[in-house]
Amino acid sequence: MTPKIPDPMEELLPKLLRRARRLARTADEAEDMAQETALRLWQALDGPHDIETPERYAMTMLHNIARQRWRGRRVTEELTDDMAQAAPLAHGRIACAELQAAIERLPKDQAELMRLVMLGETSPQILADRIGVPKGTVMSRLGRARATLRNEIGLEGSVVELL
Repeated sequence: MTPKIPDPMEELLPKLLRRARRLARTADEAEDMAQETALRLWQALDGPHDIETPERYAMTMLHNIARQRWRGRRVTEELTDDMAQAAPLAHGRIACAELQAAIERLPKDQAELMRLVMLGETSPQILADRIGVPKGTVMSRLGRARATLRNEIGLEGSVVELL
């Protein structure tokens, strides 16, 4: 009687099943994944591929099959029209552009002060020191500039006061 040569698939199937049980939620799912892996391996070995380590190849396939199932199982929320909308930025950008254009139309001395305020300088004394005029002059120029801007672009007084 000749000794039976072990079939590599007979040795590999139990290993695949053990690994599949760790990757699957149920025993039935594990068996399905192990059988699918064995079938794909058998087809790959029968084809033109040269697979040097069938066990490693099969384990990689098994993990890929498990990942595909995990992705397919992921619950996704259907997108609705209100989810696809982003808050419009255009209105704010247009308002800023209109304000900058209005500042450019101010008299030169007022426009210069408003530009400094836009850059973040808010102290009347520092503004006065920077442009070389008294603090009272800065205050009156800013007041006239703000009044002109309120009239020209129709902003509320509190919004322009921030400038």
